[in-house]
Amino acid sequence: MRQHVNPLSRFFQLPRSIPRPEELFEDYDMPLHLDIGSARGKFLLELAPLQLDWNHIGVEIRHPLVLSSEREREQLGIANLRFLFCNANVSLDAWLNNLSKQQLHRVTIQFPDPWFKRKHKKRRVLQPKLLLSIANALSPGKELFIQSDLLSVIDPMLKLIEMSNCFERIGEESQAWLTNNPMSIATEREIYASQNGSPIYRALFLRNKNSIPTLSLLEEEWDVCDCN
Repeated sequence: MRQHVNPLSRFFQLPRSIPRPEELFEDYDMPLHLDIGSARGKFLLELAPLQLDWNHIGVEIRHPLVLSSEREREQLGIANLRFLFCNANVSLDAWLNNLSKQQLHRVTIQFPDPWFKRKHKKRRVLQPKLLLSIANALSPGKELFIQSDLLSVIDPMLKLIEMSNCFERIGEESQAWLTNNPMSIATEREIYASQNGSPIYRALFLRNKNSIPTLSLLEEEWDVCDCN
């Protein structure tokens, strides 16, 4: 069951300081994976022990979920993983822009809260500013992976990514949804959707060498986009 919070409420608009990788990990030079909207953290709790040559950070807007994820991580003794509480569209911009070059190798956004109505457009997790910050932090060839069980949720994300002109879509066919999850570990929502026979829409992108557009230009295109 999804438990929505309104990311535009006053409490979630307060900027939060996010520790740098140097403050979180002993071996902070390893490739970094950022999972935006980590929920209860089951995906990263399974993935991190399998990828010990990576560091993993999960950020989540629901504070109780972050606390429970961190407790489980500590109990399991997983040193290359941290869960952090923040509103991605408020606190991640400065953090991403201050990362050392070549540090961030992968960003995943999986099954975000379904703010699919046009009037809720500004509540969606992937906003122009966040996308450009991700593009700035990823060097060419690094990954951005998105997936959802709702076409009305992932289609606007796809359109925004394509508008930026900063990413190349890859897969079995350039415009086809991926059949399998390239992360090898399924999220809780992914398992639930699969068990109920729901389709899952996946897309993997690589950062290209194109320059990053201005935020005002991308926001203008996004505002007039005929997205759901």
